[in-house]
Amino acid sequence: MEPDALLFAGLGLAAGALLAALVAVLLLRRAGGRTDDRSAELEARLRQLAESQAATQAQTAESLRAQERALAEALDNRFGDFAKKVGDRLQESAQAQGSTLGELRERLAVIDKAQQNITQLSSQVVGLQDILSNKQARGAFGEVQLYDLVTSILPPSAYSFQASLSTGVRPDCQLLLPNPPGPIAIDSKFPLESYRALRDAGDEAGYQAAMRTFRRDVQVHVRAVQAKYIVPGETAESALLFLPSEAVYAELHANFPELVEESYRARVWIVSPTTLMATLNTVRAVLKDVRMREQAGVIQAEVQRLLDDVRRLDERVGKLQRHFDQSTEDLRQIRISTEKVVKRGERIEEVQVESGESGEGLEPPQVSRPHAAE
Repeated sequence: MEPDALLFAGLGLAAGALLAALVAVLLLRRAGGRTDDRSAELEARLRQLAESQAATQAQTAESLRAQERALAEALDNRFGDFAKKVGDRLQESAQAQGSTLGELRERLAVIDKAQQNITQLSSQVVGLQDILSNKQARGAFGEVQLYDLVTSILPPSAYSFQASLSTGVRPDCQLLLPNPPGPIAIDSKFPLESYRALRDAGDEAGYQAAMRTFRRDVQVHVRAVQAKYIVPGETAESALLFLPSEAVYAELHANFPELVEESYRARVWIVSPTTLMATLNTVRAVLKDVRMREQAGVIQAEVQRLLDDVRRLDERVGKLQRHFDQSTEDLRQIRISTEKVVKRGERIEEVQVESGESGEGLEPPQVSRPHAAE
């Protein structure tokens, strides 16, 4: 029960008891059978009862106020704990939601970037389809791809683009190889309409018709390359037909092997970007070998001159060695003469010393004259 309700209940009980006492007094007075003393005693008791009731009401009110304060404190404590728990839970929830929103933003950023990449890729695919559907654009696309492959592998002296032949035709590229085999022409224009019809065929009849058209277009193009880009005495006996699509190259070798064999007989080699790269690497090795053979004669001549110089140097060193030997012999003869001169000088000195010690009158010893040969 609430504190205010308890207080009002106590006050109501006290008021009810006082009202009952007053009613009892009035009834007694109406009865008229009581004396004044009895009335006085009753009044005194009523006053005591009223005082007692007032004290009881005061105590009750005080007790109720104390209970109210205690209950208010307990409620404040509980409300404070509850508010603290709610605040902690709200803070934890806010942090969790913040981290979740951060992860969500990061994932949305990744998804947005992926969407942008997909959009760019879609636009590029659409652009590639537009290029492949247009003959002139497709030819330019093949030429650019061919240009990138050739220039990235071969040196500038090993190729030529759009160079005219004596017949007036201009192949897309020529590999300038020495004779034999000579320059090899490369054509990068290939009909893809029939291939696209072949891939888009919806039924067996359409597929068979597309196969016939594709076979005819490839045969015509191979013969055209053979007729235009293989010139006896000017170019090599073969030419390259460049396909800028690995899919078309795979389709030819998988489902049209007779066309590949026919191109071999016509000496028109069909290459894709991958096989052309391998071919160009082989051409680079061949050119390097040719240059090494060309320089081999120059190297041999230089080595021969170097051997001649070494021979002359050896002769001059031999002459110098003979001069050194003659000088050594002359020095040895000079040493012999100087030793003899020193010995004879010592003998002369000994003779003079003996003469000084023996006194005057002694004849000096006879000194033999050296022979002319000595």
